[in-house]
Amino acid sequence: MFKFLKKKLSGAVENISKKVEELPSDELVEDSSKELVNDSKKKKTIFTEIKKSISTKKITESEFDDLFWELELILLENSVAIEVIEKIKTNLKLDLVGISIERKKIKKIIEKNLNEVISSLFEDNDFDLIESIKGHNGPYIIVFVGVNGSGKTTSIAKVAKMLKSNGLSCVLSAADTFRAAAIEQLEIHGEKLGIDVIKHKYGADAAAVAFDSIQHAKSKKLDVVLIDTAGRLHSNINLMGELKKIIKISNPDLKIFVGESITGNDCVEQAVAFNENIELDGIILSKADIDEKGGAAISISYVTGKPILYFGTGQNYGDLEKFNMDKFFSNLGL
Repeated sequence: MFKFLKKKLSGAVENISKKVEELPSDELVEDSSKELVNDSKKKKTIFTEIKKSISTKKITESEFDDLFWELELILLENSVAIEVIEKIKTNLKLDLVGISIERKKIKKIIEKNLNEVISSLFEDNDFDLIESIKGHNGPYIIVFVGVNGSGKTTSIAKVAKMLKSNGLSCVLSAADTFRAAAIEQLEIHGEKLGIDVIKHKYGADAAAVAFDSIQHAKSKKLDVVLIDTAGRLHSNINLMGELKKIIKISNPDLKIFVGESITGNDCVEQAVAFNENIELDGIILSKADIDEKGGAAISISYVTGKPILYFGTGQNYGDLEKFNMDKFFSNLGL
């Protein structure tokens, strides 16, 4: 996961460190207006200051801009959003410009600052889905949204498997009536998992499917309703209107955007559009296991203000990984 970005980030930090070490020392200017009575103290003070000027460096704003340029290009190449790059640059500048930095420690200082800045991009994620469902009265309703091909239906099946493994019952709602194949795909998952699927005919009212699924869950005293929806872009006014109707009818406890991690900035822009229309609650990034760039993972939470809940890390039903900050930074090499 994020192999390309990890390698590039590591190389950039190393190069910046070397460039800082090669920068000329700040000039030592002695104030001749001050008289030092003790000559030995004067020599000691001068020696100390000369040694300090050799081992430390104050980076100017101009020098910082030149040094950051390489890192900025790497972040752009790895689909990190412009807003995120600007935040990283601003925070690093506050911590590095005009401050005496020990040359031999520059690499660790940059790595630490990068870690702190990137950490600040993520929304707090103490949310525990299983505990939230167990403490809920009546069926817990989750609506999944995203564009076609994002791995939405497969992610729903993975969540269903996770729920079942934790002793929770659920029903799958085939509210993507825009594509007959989507209904069939959900049915296949339901059959493999031993979970009921509520469906209507192709082209039926998607909100009606969601409503019937919730009624089924209530009558069977099931714990969770997982509602699939048609893949759509914000530019499709009709489908977006249909989605808002589904949200109104189902009154979900959780609205999850499923985005394809490897699509980078496209994934982030999609999440922003859905968030503006229906106010998301959380994010699942699919195909994170083959994402070498990591731009979407770094950017999406900060840009939308919503937490990443899970990473999809494979094709098997068990390949759903709860977002873990420590593991995420390990994958980035920070």
